[in-house]
Amino acid sequence: MTKMQFAKRLQPLQSNVFADMDRAKAVAVATGRELIDLSLGSSDLPAQNHVIEAIAKSLDDPSTHAYLLFRGTQEFRYAAAQWYEQKFGIKVDPETEVLPLIGSQEGTAHLPLAILNPGDFGLLLDPGYPSHAGGVYLASGQIYPMALKAENNFLPVLTDIPASVLSQSKMMILSYPHNPTSVIAPLSFFQEAVAFCQNHNIVLVHDFTYVDLVFREDETPSPQSLIPSILQADPDKSISIEFFTLSKSYNMGGFRIGYAIGNAKLIQALRQVKAAVDFNQYLGILNGAIAALTGNQDGVKMAVNTFRQRRDAFIKALHHIGWQVPTPEATMYIWAKLPNNWSNNSIEFCTDLVKQTGIAASPGAGFGKAGEGYVRFALVQEPKILEIAVERIAKFINHV
Repeated sequence: MTKMQFAKRLQPLQSNVFADMDRAKAVAVATGRELIDLSLGSSDLPAQNHVIEAIAKSLDDPSTHAYLLFRGTQEFRYAAAQWYEQKFGIKVDPETEVLPLIGSQEGTAHLPLAILNPGDFGLLLDPGYPSHAGGVYLASGQIYPMALKAENNFLPVLTDIPASVLSQSKMMILSYPHNPTSVIAPLSFFQEAVAFCQNHNIVLVHDFTYVDLVFREDETPSPQSLIPSILQADPDKSISIEFFTLSKSYNMGGFRIGYAIGNAKLIQALRQVKAAVDFNQYLGILNGAIAALTGNQDGVKMAVNTFRQRRDAFIKALHHIGWQVPTPEATMYIWAKLPNNWSNNSIEFCTDLVKQTGIAASPGAGFGKAGEGYVRFALVQEPKILEIAVERIAKFINHV
């Protein structure tokens, strides 16, 4: 029998944190455990009614049933540009500086194919979102992990990158508010990153997934007081591209809709890659996204308030059992330093935890070497369920 041979680029993709935890969860359920899944950052909140109605209305329109090419996405691109301009005060050309995507994950995974030649370096956050590394591997690139440490507020120290790596580096991927650590980067850091990348001729990518999931008291902030966009540090869009998704702000994860805004040449390059891989998704989904971006934003505020309440309940419960964890300012995650017994084995902690209690979390090591010693909890359950989860966690910790 002929033995099939696969590309070497698949080797680094054989495992990831979500697939590993899925297997562990399946084992726990098979043994009768009641699962409380805090491992995956998939919002449990519903999309807003006006979004669903726009999609439903599209189903009865036969003109939406065909392939959707770039020209047919114009209304969505204009809505995305308008949303961005209103939020951050920077003009965007919807014809050349906006590209629809099947989520920001698709965009950040495909962009390295347009930027990297085999052997080129991508500079990635460590810990960071796994698909960022996956995209570099698929492009046959090398990864230089920029270690994020608590003493540096989980921001990379750019001057630590060796000159030998910089000479081969073509792209840097940032993502703040950050998954998994939940920290926010100030505009001053983005300005530093832009200057650094301009100096070294490096494309600067920003995955802005959690643009709205920020816990601030000011309900009507000005563009200057918002969590910064990378384009506020690079208003001429000289070397930057930013990725957005409707999965978190608008609870549309299952609809797979996002977009990129940035340098026109980068947008065109990514568009060329996408043209070789796929058309766009169903026009009805884009119509729903238009309704989300241009319609009533009360759903976004409701989502933020919901995750704030869950954050507060979970942190209070953790503190009550003696697990001191900082209160995050953003995202839907808690990034917790593990108790001493598991300080160097987050995978064992998470697999044993779900096996013995049914509580599923994500091991920090799954997000990169520098994530070891931490665990990420996703706040995708109601406060009462989160409190029950912490009770089970306390019993687990105290009996091991």
